[in-house]
Amino acid sequence: MFDKLRKRLEVRQPPAPRPSADRRPNLFEAAAVHVAACAENDYERSAEAARWVSPEALCFGVNELACRALIALARERGESPQTVARTLLGLPTA
Repeated sequence: MFDKLRKRLEVRQPPAPRPSADRRPNLFEAAAVHVAACAENDYERSAEAARWVSPEALCFGVNELACRALIALARERGESPQTVARTLLGLPTA
């Protein structure tokens, strides 16, 4: 399953646009760039996005992204979010 996702991500994406100097970065922008960069093993871009907001805000954004992604994937599969989460983490079904 992760191989399919990784192959989709192998197509190199252009660098995430840096927020302009006249506005504050949105915590959800920072979380999206940070998580996508981590998935692509782009540590430099991940670290840059992490500097856009406080660690607490980034944590909140990453958590919100994870919840939304899990819900979307569970709906797509017709399974409960708990089942999908356990499957993604390689845990036995409860």
